[in-house]
This record gives sequence, structure tokens and C-alpha cells, in this order.
Amino acid sequence: MPDFNFGAPVDELFPAIVAQALAAEKAGFDTLFLTDHFYQRFGPPNGPTLEAYTTLGAIAAVTENIRLSTMVTGNTYRNPALLAKIVTTLDVISRGRAMLGIGAGWFELEHLAYGYEFGTFTDRFTKLDEALQIIAPMFRGQRPSFEGTWYRVANVINEPRMRDDVPIMLGGAGEKKTFALAARHADHLSIGCETDELPRKMAALDQRCAEAGRDRSTLDVSYLAFVVMDENADRAEQLIDDMFAARVGERAKVERVRASMAGKLFVGTPKQVAEQISDRVLVHGVDGLIINMVANGHHPGVLEMAGEALKPLVA
Repeated sequence: MPDFNFGAPVDELFPAIVAQALAAEKAGFDTLFLTDHFYQRFGPPNGPTLEAYTTLGAIAAVTENIRLSTMVTGNTYRNPALLAKIVTTLDVISRGRAMLGIGAGWFELEHLAYGYEFGTFTDRFTKLDEALQIIAPMFRGQRPSFEGTWYRVANVINEPRMRDDVPIMLGGAGEKKTFALAARHADHLSIGCETDELPRKMAALDQRCAEAGRDRSTLDVSYLAFVVMDENADRAEQLIDDMFAARVGERAKVERVRASMAGKLFVGTPKQVAEQISDRVLVHGVDGLIINMVANGHHPGVLEMAGEALKPLVA
């Protein structure tokens, strides 16, 4: 769920989120991801945006089976020991359904507005590396002490816990830094890139795993796909154009934005989208899918339609 721009008044916003979460669970999706941003990404920054972990905790109380995570947490927004505590608490509330999705952070506007240090690209990845060295042992019930350039903890306690194996998922497409961190620390890697880049990305991941002494088959890999699905292919095309028009304005900008995302977009009927994903993504050895349905995922019946079409591809 990449944003909350459903056109609903504030008092109807969370019920709309709950309805979407329950529809995803009923449709057979195994994980629900919320965006971890403070400003809306797919539209004006002042659009409706809820804090991710507060919202996930509330969703945990009304769902039963679906796993809960972010796509992905900006590491720079929270102290890593506190983040480990937040995710572990979510795991307790949901009875073992939490997963930590995490990345280095990239949205400079939010950092400046909220007073978080943005720093350099290298700084943010050093912070992420240090954070994972704190978070992973806390998930396992250890009491780590760590002193790095950016973070330090002293015999930090993380109780109560439901389990010792809360999964860690890294999100990103960086072949050197992100993939190396995933090989060393993660259970899951979500890659977002142009589909024609996937063969190179998968080869680079194989290399990073080999350098870390890890069997690549022990690291789940998913692909983040932007999906617009409708029983009518022309209507699906119109939905994506309408979405871009509402967010970026005039037609020339719509065409530029759509062209820039062409390698990540999957648009058409359920059958057409399933064929596109099979031919452009899964053929490259990706294990699973995360779908961003920002244009119409909140419309009644759409998630059920998507689940029916896509589940056979990964079952």
C-alpha cells in the first residue's frame, strides 16, 4: 500500500485501509506492506500519509494470517534499537506475523522537514550496516553491545519476543552495497528495477552471496512490480494515465513519467499482467512478487482479482 490517497475523509481513512488489508488476506497474499513515509510519495507531499508502525499495529488486531511489514523502513528515521523493539512488539501483537523491511533511506525532503540528518550516500549505508548489527541479534534474543561511528548500545534488552527468527528484508537495487548487506544480514531481498536489468542484478547478487560465503538459495528474492489490472485492458490503461495526471499535472509530464516507469509497469487484464510478469520477471529466477497497485488497489474486488491471477505464478 504505497500511499493512502483513497479520496476518503479522515474519519473514513483507516476503515478503508482495514478493508484493503482484509481483502488482501482473503485473496491469498502472504504479506501486507505499508509505505514508511511521512509525506505522500505518489502526489502532493501534503496528501494523506499515516505513520507506518502505528498503522501496522492496528491492522494486526483485525487480521489473522497475513504478515505485516514496511516497503521499506527508512533506517535513518529511527534509532535501530528502538526499531528492533517496535518490530518485535508488532510481532507479539500479531502473534508472529511481523517482518522488518528496511533500507538506507532516500527521501531528502522528509529528512530536512523532520530534522533527521540526511548525510551522504556512504553515510546512510554505513548507518544501515551498523543498524543491522544491532537489530539482528536483538531479534534473536541476544543482548548486544555495540559502538560504531553512528550508533551504540550497551547490553540492550529486547523482551518480550514471540520467536527468535523475525525475518529481515532489505529493499533496493544497489548491486554493491545493498546486495552485499543482504547477503550478510537478510532473509529476503526485494529488488525494484527495470525488468531488463534483472539478469545483471541476479548475477550481481550471486556474486555478493559468494563473497559472503552464502548459498544464494537461502536468500529469498522478490521483485517489486507496479501493477494496474482491470478486466478491461483499455480501462487499465486509462487508470494509469488518470493516476499520473492527478499527481503530476499536464499531459506532457504524464507521458514523461509513464515512459520513465515503463520497465517497471505491468498494465492490462489479469491474464495479460500475469503473462507480462511471467515473461519479464519470473523467468530470471526471482522467487516472488510484491505488487504496488497504487492506481486501483483500493477499489473493491481488485485485490481478489490480482490474487487469483498471480498466485499460480509463485505457488
